[in-house]
Amino acid sequence: MNFYRQYIVRWLSYIAMMHDLIVASAIWYFAFLLRFNFAIPPNFIDTTWTTLPAVLAIEFVCFVLFGLYRGMWRFASIPDLKRIIRAVALSALIISFASLIAQPQIIIPRSVLFLNPLLLVLIMGGSRFAYRAWKERRLFNPIVQQGKPVIVLGVEEAAINLIKELTKSHEWRVVALLDDNTLMHNREFMHIRVEGAIDALPEVAQKYDCEHCIIAMPSANHLARKHAVNVANSIAMEVLTLPAMSDLMSGKVSISQVRKVDVEDLLGRDVVNLDNAGLSSMIASNTVMVSGAAGSIGSELCRQVLAYHPKKLVCIDVSEYALYLLQQEFSQRKTDTQILYIVADIKNKTRINHVLLTHQPKLVLHAAAYKHVPMMEDFNVTEALINNAFGTYQFASACQTAQVDKFVLISTDKAVNPTNVMGASKRLAELVCQSLQPKKPSKNTPKTQFITVRFGNVLGSSGSVIPKFREQIARGGPITITHPEITRYFMSIPEAAQLVLQAGTMGKGGEIFVLDMGEPVKIIDLAKDMIKLSGLHHEEIRIEFTGLRPGEKLYEELLADDENTLPTNHEKLRIAQARSASAAWLDDLLHWLEKVQHMAEHQVKVQLKDWVEEYQPNALTAGEPPVLAIEPSQTIH
Repeated sequence: MNFYRQYIVRWLSYIAMMHDLIVASAIWYFAFLLRFNFAIPPNFIDTTWTTLPAVLAIEFVCFVLFGLYRGMWRFASIPDLKRIIRAVALSALIISFASLIAQPQIIIPRSVLFLNPLLLVLIMGGSRFAYRAWKERRLFNPIVQQGKPVIVLGVEEAAINLIKELTKSHEWRVVALLDDNTLMHNREFMHIRVEGAIDALPEVAQKYDCEHCIIAMPSANHLARKHAVNVANSIAMEVLTLPAMSDLMSGKVSISQVRKVDVEDLLGRDVVNLDNAGLSSMIASNTVMVSGAAGSIGSELCRQVLAYHPKKLVCIDVSEYALYLLQQEFSQRKTDTQILYIVADIKNKTRINHVLLTHQPKLVLHAAAYKHVPMMEDFNVTEALINNAFGTYQFASACQTAQVDKFVLISTDKAVNPTNVMGASKRLAELVCQSLQPKKPSKNTPKTQFITVRFGNVLGSSGSVIPKFREQIARGGPITITHPEITRYFMSIPEAAQLVLQAGTMGKGGEIFVLDMGEPVKIIDLAKDMIKLSGLHHEEIRIEFTGLRPGEKLYEELLADDENTLPTNHEKLRIAQARSASAAWLDDLLHWLEKVQHMAEHQVKVQLKDWVEEYQPNALTAGEPPVLAIEPSQTIH
């Protein structure tokens, strides 16, 4: 197959050479015709033909020298035109110099020496661009094209590149552009007219009998993209969008591989500005360790870390199979980083100490935790506390012993005024890290800086509501929601991982960073959006309310009642002024955690409030509306 392709490419190059030689011959003669008003004197006819072989030889050598036959005509572009101009200019100089030396034996009119290169650039460049236009079915057949009509929303560089790509596609045919920038209206890009603002989509779709639109606005904020989706949904158009910009930049996909808009696009947030210099200083050429590395957050942290080229990345997880899947993913990735996959339990101090002393990481990102609220609320209370609180202590203290520079704890908004065991266990983990941080560092105190990052739900993480809704819609419903008023904060996994790393560069030890989670989202609105994006109507998929689950709150919070925040240099990061804990408190906590394994669950929950003052089991936070009694069978359409 490769031999066949090479054979075709070689013959296409030969054809291009023959084309240029024939064109150069015709233009040399035509330049004389123009000079003498299409009546060449007999003596200059002899000059035309006697000089032609030498002229062709000079021009052909210049064409080859400047690489005119390394490219393909169907992809002709401005760089190809530049090469033609340089090759022709050099050949024109050589021919002019040679004509001066050859005088008076051979006289070539100066106008011919001027006309010949101009015509060469015009014809050689024009023929290449004409061929490309023909291949893209634009120049000779702009109306009768294959593919379904589609309207592109947005006039950015991404949209222009998309149109170029779609001209090669048999699936789509771009018929109109829409953009809210009035300066763009009635202008044309790639022969496609900007018909008006995005709100004009219903009229334009009717005009072109179009049922599909593509959102090509990667630089616009998520509210603008959501507005575009809503306009399209209002007339039941199928909405598509470009692949993620990170995928485009990495070369995983082509810009023409448009996909359906997903709910993540509606909840998407604006691009995070990162201190790349600070991140590179913290990570590049150093060893980084990630616990819970095979989870949704941990694996994304690993991907983000690899972008800064650490010397070594140590991936720790208790799940052998999940770690294997991560290994399979990274094995397809070209990287100069040594990646290690270590199956270990953070509660096993001997094992963790050995791993830390062997690899001596500079930065540790602690994402390992039990996170599922209802699962940890009953029958697993002890395990939640031992893993999330005691496990964090074992891991953090081992890092302190190993002289790790920075230890970053991944916490959660459920640690704020917790009503469930999982949230309380994460609040204990926060307090553990704060108690390990020396209040007055000195030469004799451990150098490890303990930093906590607190954020809400991430899109697509394990246990997230979105995959659950997607499965329920695929089965034809019903979608189950615990309460009509329940709200949650949402953030994309890449954004959460980026901000965790950013907080790591900014933290000096003992801080609890709170991420800007934006506005809370009502889960019922999220469900309705997912139904619409699936191409269905509310009448087709039933929504059913099942009542709040054990430990579940209507509203999540990022700050406790007695907490305030301080601004940082990053617009999406603030520092919570939270209650801290002492070393004596930590000693008492560890003694209690040793006992909980021998206690009844209800007794553990009662005593848990002594350690987490904000813990309010099975109750809502003060000031929130009470939960309405809702029968499991109550539904809406």
